[in-house]
Amino acid sequence: MKLLENWGNLVANKKSRFVTFIIWLVIIALLSSIWPQVNEEETGSNHLLPENAMSVQADQIMEEQFPNENGIPLLLVWHHDNQLTDEDYQLVQRIYQELKENPLAHQSMVPPFAEMPLQALKQSASGDGSALITPIFFEKNTETEALAESLTTLREKITQQMEYNPFDEKLSSDNLHIRLTGPVAISTDAVELFSEADITLLIATVILVLVLLIILYRSPILAIVPLIGVGIAYGLISPLLGFMANKGWIEVDAQAISIMTVLLFGAGTDYCLFLISRYRDELQHIHNKFTALQQAIKGSGGAIAMSCLTTCIGLLSLGLANYASYDRFAVPFSLAIFIMGFAVLTFLPSILSMLGRVAFFPFIPRTESMVEDLAKKKGKAVRLPKERSKLRKGIGKLVTEKPWRIIVICSVFLIGLALIVPKISYTFGVLDSFPEDMPSREGYTLIEEHYPPGNIAPVQVIMQTNGKDIDVKDELSNLEIVESVSDIATGEKDPNYHSYEVTLAIDPYSDQAVNEIPVIKSVVEKKLRAAEMNNASDHVWIGGETATLYDTEEITTDDQNLIIPVVLLIIAVLLLAYLRSIVATIYLLLTVVLSYLSALGLGWLVIHYLLDAPAMQGLIPLYAFVFLVALGEDYNIFMVSSIWKNRKKMPLKQAIAKGVSETSSVISSAGLILAGTFAVLAVLPMQVLVQFGIVTAIGVLLDTFIVRPLLVPAITTVLGRFSFWPNKLWKKK
Repeated sequence: MKLLENWGNLVANKKSRFVTFIIWLVIIALLSSIWPQVNEEETGSNHLLPENAMSVQADQIMEEQFPNENGIPLLLVWHHDNQLTDEDYQLVQRIYQELKENPLAHQSMVPPFAEMPLQALKQSASGDGSALITPIFFEKNTETEALAESLTTLREKITQQMEYNPFDEKLSSDNLHIRLTGPVAISTDAVELFSEADITLLIATVILVLVLLIILYRSPILAIVPLIGVGIAYGLISPLLGFMANKGWIEVDAQAISIMTVLLFGAGTDYCLFLISRYRDELQHIHNKFTALQQAIKGSGGAIAMSCLTTCIGLLSLGLANYASYDRFAVPFSLAIFIMGFAVLTFLPSILSMLGRVAFFPFIPRTESMVEDLAKKKGKAVRLPKERSKLRKGIGKLVTEKPWRIIVICSVFLIGLALIVPKISYTFGVLDSFPEDMPSREGYTLIEEHYPPGNIAPVQVIMQTNGKDIDVKDELSNLEIVESVSDIATGEKDPNYHSYEVTLAIDPYSDQAVNEIPVIKSVVEKKLRAAEMNNASDHVWIGGETATLYDTEEITTDDQNLIIPVVLLIIAVLLLAYLRSIVATIYLLLTVVLSYLSALGLGWLVIHYLLDAPAMQGLIPLYAFVFLVALGEDYNIFMVSSIWKNRKKMPLKQAIAKGVSETSSVISSAGLILAGTFAVLAVLPMQVLVQFGIVTAIGVLLDTFIVRPLLVPAITTVLGRFSFWPNKLWKKK
């Protein structure tokens, strides 16, 4: 308390307010001029699995022993609803002749379709003759931006040969449709989606937060203050992260930056409101605005600092993950929260001390004497500020008078939603996260519909035989899920390496195909063991998209099993250090976990039944867990600290009722804003972010309106003074 009191005296006095303000601006200007912004250092890498993953090792072996000098493929899918005509095939030949004579930038090779007889070209079409796939290869390691320019040129070349744009033609039309797909098109489409969505996300978030603040606090000035605080924090965060990414210390991608922006507005506004609401309360009792602000920092600074620390360390635990999509979140998110918390306790007081009571215009908080003086000047009757609303006082009274009823009703509702979790279906497919009308996804859909499903993504089977004559083509061909198996290929550098290309008879992105990867591997291992090879599993590798999905599922599951207990342990230690109560720590953690599971269950109902998604993105559970548990504890800490403070000077039930009443308004406001900012992710075209936003927003709302104001204080009431054990408050009767 003494530390917070000294800190408040330091940052919230008449002299230091201008100094603090100027220091922040100078630091931001300096760093922004010498270091790059974070969005300038986004990685385009899609390598999300660790180097020791089987599919990654398989890709490395394929590159070393079975090199493909062609480059990165772009697939052109030519489709005519009835059948491709001779004119369509002739167009293909003209385009490939043009590409041969005038190559695209970074083009490495095109197949000789221009010289191929028309009949031979027709043989490459799908069985029904309505689709044809032709590749163009580009140099490896070409930047995505450069590839996008080449694709634009290609579209222009093709459109010039036709009377309409075949890339914009709806698939339902009778004309020829062309779609670009494959690795090159998917990467360029993904970058374009994010580049278009970033500005939309920022504008939507700012407008939402501004509107909610105006509605909740009915003050235009106060609505802008938290946004200024968030903007100032981002001004420091962006060059710091840009510098770290530029030095190679961290990797950041567009997805991480998008979520970080939302997190910053949501959590940052929460922290601002925790201080602002306390400042408003103090202004109703203290005449001097600087003294009131110092008392506000003293009263709320501990909860803000603890909430910030809890969230920061909780998010930092994502750095333990082996899956890069999780790991890339750790440093940006935790650093953003840390700087935001620091800004609330330094920069925000300088703004509030400059504005004083004017910040709350037109509903300016005044002391009783100030109200009386103002009334005398105007010659009107004295109208003192209203007491806390009857609703807030009613909730506080309800949870202390009928706690068991509250516990039973809340528990039944939350547990009922949590029981839905085992029924959730998950997907790790990359394309499943993209919009259905994205051109590269439409191209893949056409391939799925007109070619054997396994042609989209063949499985590579590699074995190392130590000089023994081993062939597993027959064994692989006998598997029910296999359509065909290529002849054996021998490694160029080491003839002991052999590979097969396996075409599946089922969708290679389906759960069934992913689950068959261990079966395929076991078939090869069995043959190697029969040839008396030791450690057969160390001599077999499965590669390709299906194997990548299998590794993704396995590795993300391992990450969840590691990070979830670590996060709970970290938060338990922090709560125990702050509250000094083992009992309170246990039930606060249990309620947060229950809230998370119920959010996941209700989120699945929305995603599956309202949005008609067949599966939830497999990354959502851990994303949602870390955010909801870390952010959920913010509200726990803010409310429980109020109860703890009140308990020192009043009976327990009265302390609980007053604590709920004091904090319900700010927690409700903060929860609505935080949920709203995460819900804004729905404007993005990526399903993984849409679903993450939905689940997190639902979890925040459940926390805000059920767990925090009802369940937690009801449990505290039932446990009575034992809820403080072994805190010295436990001894107070």
